[in-house]
Amino acid sequence: MATPVSADATTAVPVRIWGVRKSWFRTWGFPLVLITMCPPLTVVLWMITVGYGGSIREFATTITWADFLARFPLPSLRAAAILGTWFVLQLALLKLLPGKAHFGPVTPMGNRPAYKLNGVAAFFVSHALLYVAAYPLGLFSPTIIYDNFGSILITLSTFALLFCGFLYAKGVLAPSTTDASRSGNLIFDYYWGVELHPRLFGVSLKQLLNCRFAMMGWSVILLSFAAKQHALYGEVSTAMLVSVGLQIVYIVKFFVWESGYFNSLDIMHDRFGFYICWGVMAWLPVVYTLVGLFLVGHPIDLSPAAAAGIVVLGLASIWINYAADAQRQRVRASGGTARVWGKRPELIRAEYTTGDGQRRESLLLVSGWWGVARHFHYVPEILLSLAWALPAGFGFALPYFYVVYLTILLVDRSGRDDLRCRQKYGAYWETYCQRVPSKIIPGLY
Repeated sequence: MATPVSADATTAVPVRIWGVRKSWFRTWGFPLVLITMCPPLTVVLWMITVGYGGSIREFATTITWADFLARFPLPSLRAAAILGTWFVLQLALLKLLPGKAHFGPVTPMGNRPAYKLNGVAAFFVSHALLYVAAYPLGLFSPTIIYDNFGSILITLSTFALLFCGFLYAKGVLAPSTTDASRSGNLIFDYYWGVELHPRLFGVSLKQLLNCRFAMMGWSVILLSFAAKQHALYGEVSTAMLVSVGLQIVYIVKFFVWESGYFNSLDIMHDRFGFYICWGVMAWLPVVYTLVGLFLVGHPIDLSPAAAAGIVVLGLASIWINYAADAQRQRVRASGGTARVWGKRPELIRAEYTTGDGQRRESLLLVSGWWGVARHFHYVPEILLSLAWALPAGFGFALPYFYVVYLTILLVDRSGRDDLRCRQKYGAYWETYCQRVPSKIIPGLY
């Protein structure tokens, strides 16, 4: 699929980057801390969960430097083969399975990225192939991910750090579109990325790595954890079933809604560097699946009432999150004619100018879910993360790491998105904020 561009794209040029605060902390200090601290943290989280039963206190009070080095996983050819096979499979399914072309929102320089929508088919084909290969054919054990998870994590992290360097060089020497831009600060450019929508061989790297390699891999990792619990105890606990089940429903919803994801902050405005690329390739596999990893060694049986309550909370959160995103998507796709909660939508038609000098318009929805708060859809996301952590009980803090992380991420993202929209829409955004004063929780924040 070709990506339409508005001008010669062989040289990176300075362009407007909405939503980035130009402060020392944001452009130097914070990126350097994340680049140096997050890669070892992923290994520490795995080590605590697998080697210390999920007890942060036991790890902190008993670990020695010698123990740490002895337990620290190393990259392996087996891990590289697992990851390489998964990457090739996802690339092949993205390219070969039928799917309609979809064009994302116009970029700050007036380009429109192109994608192929076949995520639902790729999800079911991927899982069917893995099931057949693991069970009827017996080509590998279904616990293969869990059994090699430490070396998989360090192999992924090492490769992703190097790949982010490649993305920087590609953005400087051969950018895919005119949206490429450098700040001149090497640390920030490596962290944030140079290109907004990098492509290789006609494939969107954001779609391939974010959606297919990482999001599709999330469910495969969880299923391997469930298989490991079954291998250890002869059954899968209700806690594992509830937690993994809710996450897989969420992941399937993601692929049903994949076209909407291309309108999200991650895709439209965050460039493809360490923050996104390393994040989806190395942070997501351990942090997002951490509850499942913990439950492997904690086969907790929930009461029917507790299980039902958690399932209801989780499914309701998934539905509200999907309904809010779909509501805005329908209104914009219809040019503002789609009805919202049975009524004509209340809109602000916000004008702005892209870097190519073109005057454009966006529809800001101020009714329905988007009239409750400017980012109300973050509330069900946080509640969902809580729902799939609750099966782990309250004896350990570690299973709630993702809930805390996601809350901090989304609160920060709401601020970045508000700044971006204020920079982009000016007085139109001020009017919107007057109509919808709360960022996330009505009356509180």
